Amino acid sequence: MALAAFDYETREPTAMEGHSEAAVELTQVSVRFTTERGTITALDGIDLTVRKGGFLTLLGPSGCGKSTLLRVVADITKPTSGSARVLGGAPSAARSRRDIGFVFQDAALLPWRTVLENVTLPLEVGGGAPGGRARNPHELLELVGLAGWEKAFPHELSGGMRQRVSIARALISSPKLLFMDEPFGALDEITRDRLNEELLAVWERTGTTILFVTHSIYEAAFLGQEVLLLAARPGRVKELVPVNLPSPRKIAMRETPEFVSLVSHLRRVLETC
Repeated sequence: MALAAFDYETREPTAMEGHSEAAVELTQVSVRFTTERGTITALDGIDLTVRKGGFLTLLGPSGCGKSTLLRVVADITKPTSGSARVLGGAPSAARSRRDIGFVFQDAALLPWRTVLENVTLPLEVGGGAPGGRARNPHELLELVGLAGWEKAFPHELSGGMRQRVSIARALISSPKLLFMDEPFGALDEITRDRLNEELLAVWERTGTTILFVTHSIYEAAFLGQEVLLLAARPGRVKELVPVNLPSPRKIAMRETPEFVSLVSHLRRVLETC
């Protein structure tokens, strides 16, 4: 299945049929911080709906509020104005139920623990997964391509392997949402491409809703069902672009006219941000 057309139109971020299908709903969300230099508006009037099971990539220049948006949904940062709903309720409720998992650019593995012990760490710290919904760590390691590495220590792993461990760790409690803040930004291009393909396979297997922050246009287009383009100073929605690429997606797809057209459109929008 190819992209239907090479002309991309802005879609209303709030357009959606039925609130029951929403994993994330932001309505006129603004975030302002007071500093010695005055008030800084990190986000301004953000309207956004992400469907359950969706994969949204967030793209924009530095300072456009991508990470702040994730923190609002995760109940780490409170909106100055507007409202945020996660899985039909307050973000704090989703956080308390441990419905949210995080993967950052730094895998942050404990060096004295094995791969398996790092994956199961959230269960130990949190007293087990709520509702007995913990995933089998061995199955998770197989899912992320690390079967046979259970007893290895972080210093024995490559950067890409360490990020695979962090993804398995984030999934151990069966979160309904997975937030990823530039998780592959420090990796070489070949490893990054491989992990892009593997992440899509994990998403399709688990059905987890993913919000993925990146600075790479190619990565945003390849991974997302939708790409949210944010403009900076203040952070605001520039455009929400649907991605109609076939599944399963392979890196070779980046050479197709459809993908090149999508990337060109995203680049043109970013140049105006």
